[in-house]
Amino acid sequence: MKSSFKLFAFLFLVLGGRLFASDSRPNIVWIFAEDTSPWMGTYGHAANKLATPHIDSIAKAGVRFERAYVPAPVCSACRSSMMVGANQIRFGSHEHRSSRAKDAQLFLPDGMKTLPQILKEGGYSTFNLGKTDYNFVWESDKTYSKIKLKGQTDSWKLLEQNQPFFIQFQTKGGKISTKKLADERRTDPAKVTVPADYPQNELYRNVVAQHCDAIRVDDDHIGNILEGLKSSRLEENTIVVYLSDHGANHLVRHKQMPTEGGLHVPFVLMGPKKWVPKQGARNDLVSTLDLTATTLSWAGIQLPDWYEGRDLFAKDFKPRQWVASAKDRLDHTIDRVRTIRTDKFRYTRNYKLDRTLLQPQYRDGQDYLKNLKDLYAAGKLSEDLKRIYFGERPKEEFYEVSKDPAQVKNLVSDPKFTKELKRHRKLLDAWLAKGDRGEGEESPPALRHNGDDWQGGRGVNPEYEINREDSDGDGLSDKWEKLNGRDPQDGRLSYEFDCGGWQTEGWQGRGIRDNIAGFQGFLQFRLADKSGSLVRKGLKIKPDESDQALLIKLRVDGPVSIEVLANGKSLGPVQRVPDDKQFQVIRIPLADGTNWEGVIKSMEIKLEGLEGTDLEIDLIEVKRAQV
Repeated sequence: MKSSFKLFAFLFLVLGGRLFASDSRPNIVWIFAEDTSPWMGTYGHAANKLATPHIDSIAKAGVRFERAYVPAPVCSACRSSMMVGANQIRFGSHEHRSSRAKDAQLFLPDGMKTLPQILKEGGYSTFNLGKTDYNFVWESDKTYSKIKLKGQTDSWKLLEQNQPFFIQFQTKGGKISTKKLADERRTDPAKVTVPADYPQNELYRNVVAQHCDAIRVDDDHIGNILEGLKSSRLEENTIVVYLSDHGANHLVRHKQMPTEGGLHVPFVLMGPKKWVPKQGARNDLVSTLDLTATTLSWAGIQLPDWYEGRDLFAKDFKPRQWVASAKDRLDHTIDRVRTIRTDKFRYTRNYKLDRTLLQPQYRDGQDYLKNLKDLYAAGKLSEDLKRIYFGERPKEEFYEVSKDPAQVKNLVSDPKFTKELKRHRKLLDAWLAKGDRGEGEESPPALRHNGDDWQGGRGVNPEYEINREDSDGDGLSDKWEKLNGRDPQDGRLSYEFDCGGWQTEGWQGRGIRDNIAGFQGFLQFRLADKSGSLVRKGLKIKPDESDQALLIKLRVDGPVSIEVLANGKSLGPVQRVPDDKQFQVIRIPLADGTNWEGVIKSMEIKLEGLEGTDLEIDLIEVKRAQV
């Protein structure tokens, strides 16, 4: 009996690889690029015509999805979502690079598993060569096989011995270096088309050309991967998928923005006809979550009940009518945006209205972003670009993207689209009703990690203020004031409204229906019922004997009366402000006997005027006598 057992054990060890190799299920390869827009020849991008032969060859041999969208416009949230098979807002992985700090770790809900873990448990060897970037704690041993591979182009022999396998090749995509690209292969900036939501200047032509070059270099690498597959004995039983995690990295309305540019990605695949029928171009709306579901279907594994994707090649496949995506904190930039894409339209809902659309972010030092800000400061941006980057953040956005793919013309107020707008609101409401963990804020430790610790701490959003000290009592933390070039020790009220991450600087409207945040650098709103107030609470200011006056710099298109109160008590008589196209400075004296005393805990600016009067405020500050 013992000898028989030993013989069985020996045969299992010797033949084990062959037994797995006889598994009829396909091998599955994901080539997962970073930061890449669908600017390849196969997608009809003129600047890269005939310049991306390897990606194009995948599409030619199988399927090209013309309208594929990711769940989030940033790598970690997108990749977390695709590994789990549900949108990141369902299971708490919506905040970029979350779960990195030991005191702010996040775990998947009980019973929920990643795609490679499910495949591994189902008999697949699973591998990942490159970044993971998951926003939750995960166990490597349960997720990926322990077998150590070589590189992305020379691991095929090992893979052949461990079939069926699922492997992800992570490529640099838009981040790849183009320095070594031969001059004759470089994209001519004069021949590129800059998307309509960017300045049409030489700098941006160079940015677009560089992204085309990055795709060409990445295509070379993909060609090496495909050549390795072709030279192996695996091609006849292997499915190959190429896709990206979001749009171009050097275009600030692509990466990190829930727009067509940020969410629309390349998605092509090929494989044996048994699993991948040669369909050419498919124009149906697709979520990359569908790839996760299709991958399990290829492996013959039933989809878990939490999956939101669908098998793209199922016999009973029904095309999507819409695709939903979400954006939350990105690095140290806090946000919350939800969006839904239908056949012709994109509807977007913004939740953080006290900050501009283009907030302070990790690319602030890049020349292309500096150029945008310089043009805005110089008054040289077009009205459209000024509005979509530095204008008041609307509660809703609605675009006919079939005609306006750059999302420049917001149709929310256009009565011709009222019916469609209402339909899209309902679609998004129904999607969110299934669960949105982005409704609340991150924990104080998580906020501290991302706003104060990460890269020295650059967070300027108001959510970070709970962890910070405000030494002078002006309602703005010491850290925030330093980041914005203010004096955190001056004990003086001063609000300039020029920080795109917290444009209102804590001021709130009372009796004002409008969002009071206007273009960057200003508060701007209309009087709703002939009167309203601006209120600032959370102060602990101690008046100084050198305080001379409270200055309010504003512009109004109709006469307005202003009264200022401190701790609910008037600081002086009502002042009349005439309408004027130019900014005026209103001076409220702070002499003895004006109720400017004790500890100032709140301020209120009462406003009266004709209904609909427009006010724009540039500055509110206390002026002191020079010592």
